[in-house]
Amino acid sequence: MKSPIISYTILFFGVFALSTSAIFVKLADAPATITAFYRLLFATIMLMPFLFINKKNLIELFSLTKKQWGYGLLSGLFLAAHYVLWFESLNYTSVASSTVIVTLQPLFSIAGGFFLFKEKFSKGALMGCIIAISGSVIIAWQDFQISGSALFGDILAFIAAGLITAYFFVGQHARKKLSLVSYSVISYGSSALFLSFFAFSQQISFTDYSGQTWMYFIGLAFIATILGQTIFNWLLKWLSATVISMSILVETIGTCILAYFILNEVISFQQGIGIIIILLGLTLFLLQPRIHK
Repeated sequence: MKSPIISYTILFFGVFALSTSAIFVKLADAPATITAFYRLLFATIMLMPFLFINKKNLIELFSLTKKQWGYGLLSGLFLAAHYVLWFESLNYTSVASSTVIVTLQPLFSIAGGFFLFKEKFSKGALMGCIIAISGSVIIAWQDFQISGSALFGDILAFIAAGLITAYFFVGQHARKKLSLVSYSVISYGSSALFLSFFAFSQQISFTDYSGQTWMYFIGLAFIATILGQTIFNWLLKWLSATVISMSILVETIGTCILAYFILNEVISFQQGIGIIIILLGLTLFLLQPRIHK
């Protein structure tokens, strides 16, 4: 994609769609593993018609090498672990703080991008990253003063941030040779499979949920995953995992606003300051040129 403006516009649309994720999870009356399972299962089902309608996608799927299947399955494993830990963190801490911590992906992605893809960034870009991350820390800092359980939730979200960064790096490599639909179906489908095994091991019910919760599962699949996560998978062909991870910091802002209107979670003065700092840092980062190897 030649135009960075179009790329960034689509990227931020995806980030806004992803902002609904924590809201749906909080509203769904189901264990974290089941919520993650149905999110990815329904997303896979929604993508299947595009797989079968386009013969090129089918031919590609059946001609994949073992290495390509391996990358797809590995991304599914990372995604499954990410969702379980993140959704579980929402049982211990606030939506805003959990989302803030889980979007600290640039801490992992800048280091990984440097060592894996030889990506280099200007001092201005690194400064923008530090500023944006400091805004996230300001938002979540109050949890360190609330309780041990809130802090435990933050730790789970932090580990989830590392896992989703690994998922994006695998995707950045795999998407160079795989189409969007093929990669997403393999990734989401294998992730749902891993989650089903985990749910069976925990003896969790797959069906005993209210009609509202089923609607939240569908909302997670279509809005947060198809319109959010899948857009990121598509953009990995043109944007690096580091740029996408940085942009996902904006998810914090969308989630805070949605949590205020839907869950009646108050946006404190401290969180407001953090949001402004995130926007300033992200703007500085995106305006800086990348230095390639």
